[in-house]
This record gives sequence, structure tokens and C-alpha cells, in this order.
Amino acid sequence: MEIVIASRNKGKMKEILSFGIPSIIFTSLEQFPTIGDIEETGLTFKDNALIKARHVCHATGLPALADDSGLVVDALNGEPGVYSARYGNMKTDEERYMLLLQKMNNVPDNKRQARFVCVMALVFPDGREYIEEGVCEGIIVREPAGDNGFGYDPVFYIPELGKTMAQLPLDVKNTISHRARALQKVKNLLETFIGE
Repeated sequence: MEIVIASRNKGKMKEILSFGIPSIIFTSLEQFPTIGDIEETGLTFKDNALIKARHVCHATGLPALADDSGLVVDALNGEPGVYSARYGNMKTDEERYMLLLQKMNNVPDNKRQARFVCVMALVFPDGREYIEEGVCEGIIVREPAGDNGFGYDPVFYIPELGKTMAQLPLDVKNTISHRARALQKVKNLLETFIGE
């Protein structure tokens, strides 16, 4: 079975491909240059994941897997949320997480709870649609740390591991991240299809 990953984000691609699901060939959106940018007009992660997966499935005629994910910070009333990738109209990951830290400058240490949320939509040409979600709880630190990962990983601290997401090796991140948790559910789903 061939599935198109509805993303050009190299970090996301690397995480999904490293998961490896037997009998599934994942194809990058890069293989379909005629598909332009997909406008994410949804108000929730689920809305945006479905918008992307439906668009790519329709354009390619192949099953499509899309995720929408982001950081939800309690002290900022859920910001940046669905706007995580375009927070404050900043251009780089570093500018975005520095804006976040600036906004949280006066938030006390015991009020810095946050979570990464990932919603994955798997859409088939025959109209079947599946939604899976993964969540990873953590705390926003005051200073970035670590060189791995992407996005807000350097400022997202996981208390039980004593490290930021960006300080974790990929194999560890791929067992505990929001995307890994959603992907595990997608993998279980796909394995049931293959077994049928």
C-alpha cells in the first residue's frame, strides 16, 4: 500500500519514515510538485489535518496521511495552538519560540504547563477517514536547550526525562512524542488493514 504524507516539513517526514510500517510505502509530497501549498483554514488540529489529507488524497488518487500538530500552553489560553507554525508571523523556529518565551516571561515556574498535540488524519480514495491523536505533556522552560528536533522542541521540557525535547535522541523522542503516540495508533490501524 502506498500512502502520501501530506507534508513538506522535513522534520515531520523524518519522524514518520523512521517509524517504519511493513507493507506500507510512504511517499513524500515532494514527489507531487503540482500540488501547491494547502491553506490551513481550520480552527482545530483535526480540521486542518482533514483539510490536508482530503486535498492530497483527491489530488493524487492515493491514500493520504496528514497531521496537524502544535503546542498548547495553558498560561497563554492555548496559544500558539493551530498557529504554532506561523506564530506571530515569525519566519524561523527560533523566532517563534523566543516570542513564546518573551510572552511567558512573567509566568511563574508552577504555571508553565504545556502539551504538544498531534492529530493525524488518514483519508482513502473510497471515502474512508480515520482520526488519531497523540499528546505529550511538559513544561515551558525559560531558556532553550538542545540541538535535536525542530519547532518548539528546545523550550519544551519533559519532567520525567529531565530534558527538553531537543535534548533527546530521535529514537527516544520517537517513543514519547505527541507525533510518535499518534503514529503508533495509525500504525496499529494500518496493520489491521494489512491483516484483513
